[in-house]
Amino acid sequence: MTSTGSAAADPSVFSSIGPLADLKVVDLTRILAGPSAAQMLGDLGADVVKVERPGKGDDTRGWGPPFVQDAEGNDTRESAYFLCANRNKRSVAVDLAAPEGQEIIHRLVADADIVLENFKAGHLARYRLDYASLSAINPRLVYCSITGFGQTGPYAAFAGYDFMVQGMGGIMSLTGFPDEEGGRPTKIGVGIADLMCGQYAVTGILSAIHARQHTGRGQHIDMALFDSQIAWLANQGLSYLTTGEVPGRLGNAHPTIVPYETFEASDGEFIIACGNDGQFRKLMQIADHEELADDPRFRTNQDRIANRTELIPLLNAYTRKRPAEAWISALEQAGVPCGPINTLDKVFANPQAVHRGARITMPHAASGSGTVDLIGNPIKMSDTPVSYRQAPPRVGEHTREVLMDELGLSEDEFARLAAAGVVGALS
Repeated sequence: MTSTGSAAADPSVFSSIGPLADLKVVDLTRILAGPSAAQMLGDLGADVVKVERPGKGDDTRGWGPPFVQDAEGNDTRESAYFLCANRNKRSVAVDLAAPEGQEIIHRLVADADIVLENFKAGHLARYRLDYASLSAINPRLVYCSITGFGQTGPYAAFAGYDFMVQGMGGIMSLTGFPDEEGGRPTKIGVGIADLMCGQYAVTGILSAIHARQHTGRGQHIDMALFDSQIAWLANQGLSYLTTGEVPGRLGNAHPTIVPYETFEASDGEFIIACGNDGQFRKLMQIADHEELADDPRFRTNQDRIANRTELIPLLNAYTRKRPAEAWISALEQAGVPCGPINTLDKVFANPQAVHRGARITMPHAASGSGTVDLIGNPIKMSDTPVSYRQAPPRVGEHTREVLMDELGLSEDEFARLAAAGVVGALS
């Protein structure tokens, strides 16, 4: 599928493949931010060609265990980490450092709509794969660079990783219990700086594609993990900018809503999230202490924030008297937001998650079972839904298909490039 407009002539293609079915993406990224962005484009129907190093591939292929296991129960080269961000892509193994490899990328880009890359700032210029070089070949190209700190500024040359950006960008200073409760700054349990940057990148890419309809030109998108991390500090960031006061860590509590945190039941912890004064009153009715809803210390949310340290111990004394499920059942019936703290086995077994397609299963040749389980895309579209067409590929799985069938390389030329290590393919 290319950007020639053939898909646009047949609306049924969009319905079966997705709303981006007429877009071709060349994905030069690895790890998580870039691959997750490219996977999103692929889920939405784009034809994504992932370019990997011959033999080794994306770094995350080796980030395990766990790995997919073969029929004998042995680990394969396909890690769970790689599987999480590389669905709906075709893998082409090309050595970008080789001049002939660079020519292959030039040919791939000639009719592409989008290129994503996450090399260090300026690195691809030496290979004639930077925006200036590729836009000269294809002026309509939307080229998205993802780095730790952007293409400009005093940190532009620095490498950036999710963990260090979580620290530098402030989210770790807000995550974890306060010092007096034995806490310390804590990173979020998944690569959220990477993932959020990837989703901001998708927004920028699709905006540039829309602008191209009017200008006829592509453009360069400069995305940085650090920038996007700061951008989603949201209300906490604005609290600091508004008051000049640096917010601290509150554990599971909310800075501007009380009660809105975890509470101790007789058999564990659960969540209560009262968003307004009416919900607080219902909570107190269920706790058999409605008088607290009229207590001047706790009557309004503003009062409860001011007197948080007095209220929370009282509530925990009440919640410890019943099991979590009893509280959740009663609070749900009363319309008070609440919930359990699920481990991942319970998440994927949850009937709502099952109904909404949180787990999907796709065929995979490396797996002994013949399939792999993946996390489904959360976007639900009525007319042009996402599609699952290609399981995360093996290194070079589609090199021959793309270079010979689509770029027209002869068998002899392909064999010569493979023997020289410029390209790689599954045997």
